Order: sequence, then structure tokens, then C-alpha cells
Amino acid sequence: MPVSVRIPTILRTYTDGASEVTAAGSTLAEVLEDLDASYAGIKGRILDDNGALRRFVNVYVGNEDVRFLDDLATPTPDGAQVSVIPAVAGG
Repeated sequence: MPVSVRIPTILRTYTDGASEVTAAGSTLAEVLEDLDASYAGIKGRILDDNGALRRFVNVYVGNEDVRFLDDLATPTPDGAQVSVIPAVAGG
């Protein structure tokens, strides 16, 4: 099932500058696997060494933060939009 994945500026070096790409998968984990198959190395910038979402990376399916859903098992229905957003700190 193809979904649209919005890529933040800092990760666009992996996608040849594209701000939005497509990937397939019925869960977020499958989408990230497919994304990494097309854009080698990008998954390692989203997931940590234990395979969990990095602390300062937020991922949304639609308008919902996956940390409040099923994390990497969050369903990604056909046509869904996945957004990868780096956390911004400051004061």
C-alpha cells in the first residue's frame, strides 16, 4: 500500500533533495523498511540502534503522533501521509 512520506530538510540528502517520497507498507515499520530500501541509510536516522524511534524524532501518521498510537506497529492505510519531524529545542 503506497503512502506519502514527508521528509524534513535535514534528511533530504538521503532522498536526493525530495521533500516528499512514497513508500509501501501496512505498518510504520514496513514503511520505514521500504523507505530504507529506496533511500539507503535513512532508517538509521529515524530509528536508534535498538530499532526504536530516536528520542528527538517525531513521526506522525496523518495528524497523530505514533508514540500515542501503536508506535512502529501503527497502521499506514493506503494513501496515508507519514511525516518525519525532528524535535526542536529552545527557549
